Amino acid sequence: MADSSTQSIIIGAAPDRVAAVICDFGRYPEWTDALRRAEVVEEYEDGYASQVRFTIDAGVMADEYVLAYEYAEDLSRIEWHLVAPSKMQKSQRGSYDLVGNPDGSTTVTYTLEVDLSVGMLGMFRRKAEKMIMDTALKQLKRRVEATGAAQ
Repeated sequence: MADSSTQSIIIGAAPDRVAAVICDFGRYPEWTDALRRAEVVEEYEDGYASQVRFTIDAGVMADEYVLAYEYAEDLSRIEWHLVAPSKMQKSQRGSYDLVGNPDGSTTVTYTLEVDLSVGMLGMFRRKAEKMIMDTALKQLKRRVEATGAAQ
C-alpha cells in the first residue's frame, strides 16, 4: 500500500507562471535531473496534456511510464495518476496545489503517493520520497525563477 507525502515551497513568481512551467512537459528534461524524456501522447481540446510518457534514469532506478493529468479550471491544482503499472511502479498519484501570496509569490504544495513494484523498507522509502520531492520542488523553483528573470 502506498503512503502519501506532502511538501511545500514558496516560488518567487505568480501562480500562472508556475503553472506554465509545470504544464510545459516537453521541456522537463532541460531542468529535471533524472528525466531523460517527456512526451505528450494525448491532449485535451484546450491544448493541455491529458497523458504524458516519461522516461527516467536515476541510476539505481530507471523506468518508463504514462501519467494522466487533470487540471482545475484556473490551474490552481494540477493532478495526475499512473495510467498502467510500469516496471518500477504499481501506482502513482500526485498533485501540485498553487496558492498566490500577497507579495506576488506562490506557495506550491506537492503531494505524491507511489506504490513501488519492488520491495523497499519503509524508512528507506520515506527517505527516497523526501529526496525526490525536495529535488522536484527545488528544481521547479529554480526553473520558474530563472525563466522569470529572462522575461
